[in-house]
Amino acid sequence: MRVDAVSIFPEYLAGPLTVSLLGRAVERGLLEVHLHDLRQWTSDRHRTVDDTPYGGGAGMVMRPEPWGLALDTIAPAGGPQPRFVLPTPAGRPFTQELAAELATEPWLLFGCGRYEGIDQRVVSWAAGRMPVDEVSVGDYVLAGGEAAVLVIVEAVARLLPGFLGNPESLAEESHAGGLLEYPVYTRPPAWRGLAVPDVLLSGDHGAVARWRRDQSLRRTATRRPDLLARAELSERDRQALG
Repeated sequence: MRVDAVSIFPEYLAGPLTVSLLGRAVERGLLEVHLHDLRQWTSDRHRTVDDTPYGGGAGMVMRPEPWGLALDTIAPAGGPQPRFVLPTPAGRPFTQELAAELATEPWLLFGCGRYEGIDQRVVSWAAGRMPVDEVSVGDYVLAGGEAAVLVIVEAVARLLPGFLGNPESLAEESHAGGLLEYPVYTRPPAWRGLAVPDVLLSGDHGAVARWRRDQSLRRTATRRPDLLARAELSERDRQALG
């Protein structure tokens, strides 16, 4: 997968994309990462990328001209086009399902907004050339899109074949089946007066599977009832929930 990201702070992204599993994926060729400084597409001596909003109001808005030139350069008309992903608090929620969808794309281009956001005409114009997604990583506001891009890239990249050493890990984690993951434990069996649940030490794989399912159901019911409302539940699941 090729990943491009446009930002006025490309160094914000450079470090995290070279460490841990992401860095290893780049080294192994699973990810091809290109970072771009939006200011290289400005023409004035101050390298200006923002201006005051039409209609008044606080803050500044990112001008469309640098963004248009950036898109023209990175993905020229007539050639292959990426899927353009713009993190914004006004976007649709970023979910595990969307991460899986994006993981099937050969090329993702991320735009990192700043200030009050990017002139909406950039989104409208780009949508005539390439698929565009405005997505939100949560109901809060960040200073810019860079942190959100890192979240999205990591969530997507770890779904690529070969990214994880044990692909079965994907089947048993939070959101994989519409529920939150069950609690996990490791050695020692007792720590500071707290013991690992007996069922996990029993060797009874059926009992362990049932316990984990029940714990996922109860955790989801307590922490994310909205997810439980959409999950497919068996009669036994409903009994476990009481």
